[in-house]
Amino acid sequence: MALSKFLDARNDYAFKRIFGTEKNKDILIHFLNDILGFTGLAAIHDVEFLATILDPEIAAKKQSIVDVLCKDSQGSRYIIEMQFTKTKGFEKRAQYYAAKAYSSQADQGDDYHNLKEIIFIAVADCIIFPDKSEYKSKHTIRDEDTNEHDLKDFYFIFIELPKFPKTKEDQLSSIVEKWVYFFKYADEISEEELEKIIGSDLIIKKAYEELNRFNWSEKEFIAYEQEIKRILDEQAVLAQKLDDATAKGILIGHEKGRKEREIEVAKNLLKAGVSIDIIAQTTGLTANEIKDLSSLDV
Repeated sequence: MALSKFLDARNDYAFKRIFGTEKNKDILIHFLNDILGFTGLAAIHDVEFLATILDPEIAAKKQSIVDVLCKDSQGSRYIIEMQFTKTKGFEKRAQYYAAKAYSSQADQGDDYHNLKEIIFIAVADCIIFPDKSEYKSKHTIRDEDTNEHDLKDFYFIFIELPKFPKTKEDQLSSIVEKWVYFFKYADEISEEELEKIIGSDLIIKKAYEELNRFNWSEKEFIAYEQEIKRILDEQAVLAQKLDDATAKGILIGHEKGRKEREIEVAKNLLKAGVSIDIIAQTTGLTANEIKDLSSLDV
């Protein structure tokens, strides 16, 4: 396969370039309307970018959960996040930042009824919910008995790219599927395939053009590659930790097995009337350990 001229939309730097800049605000607005199904009077027509929420402890670990934070003309806030790898507690951090964005609206003394809804959208290149089969899941707060939606201010959407089943551009049947395909396969798309994908969706075309490597400056491309290196470094560290844990587990298993064998031998020698000193020399157990065994019904 020939090298695509498009870069990877899942790259954090590329993601923020497409969805987190004033220049591409129209892409973000269309993306939100498409993913949320907003049309007519409910459609978003403008957004204002806000300073992203960043927890200092998480920032120190290079694990900012908020890529884009904005609000619409009605005050509703939107958090959009690209999650490249599964991290422990991602779902809890999503709720934490949604709650933080919610509470940050109120100045001291403000009325709570002025708080606006928070919509959190995560595009994840990993499995978040192993027991769910669908690639897109929507989460709200519901009454468990009646399923009534009384608490309306928190709304979460998770798009799990590995679950997306379509692998060819001619299989796409909706604008949502085109966006998901964009995230999953943009860096593999050819010019011919792009024409089939775009159709009349010019915003999708603009999003692809933002990934055109020939439209990037050297400085931007370096930042893009640094993000790739950061991800690879993180994966290498995790792989090493897994190897270390596996090796430690094997060692512990061997030690446990050896100890169990020594105890079994000691029990048999005690039954045969062998002295504690000789059993200790034979098995490597201490005299106290053997005495403890002798007090049991061996």
